[in-house]
Amino acid sequence: MQEHVRSQTAALLRRLAFEVNRAAKSCDEEAVHDLRVAIRRLSRCLQVFAQFYPDGSAKKIRRRLKTLMDPAGAVRDLDVAMDLVGDAGVDRKAHLSYRLAEARRQAKRNLEREVRRWKGSSFFKKWRSTLGLNA
Repeated sequence: MQEHVRSQTAALLRRLAFEVNRAAKSCDEEAVHDLRVAIRRLSRCLQVFAQFYPDGSAKKIRRRLKTLMDPAGAVRDLDVAMDLVGDAGVDRKAHLSYRLAEARRQAKRNLEREVRRWKGSSFFKKWRSTLGLNA
């Protein structure tokens, strides 16, 4: 079981690194969604299999994941809101549409700033070591 957990965690960690790099290039709707999925899956893996990692390491990493999930969630929420407003037939030039688009631009800037921090860090290597995946 330990080896399976290590293998799955390593794969999810690689996927997160890929999605962080992808989001660094473009924070479009799909990239943000996929980034959130990668974060959620890794976080869930760390939670469910916490007993297989060194003491406290999974919880610390999950807390760190939240610093990326929160700004990604803000962008995604606005993407969904803009889609709903569009589906409701609200004109793109309407004040509501404009306000949502402006809020998304600001949320996107916040996400881009956080993604740059992550991309500039060596979280992938650090976490592999912290979780005992280098063995």
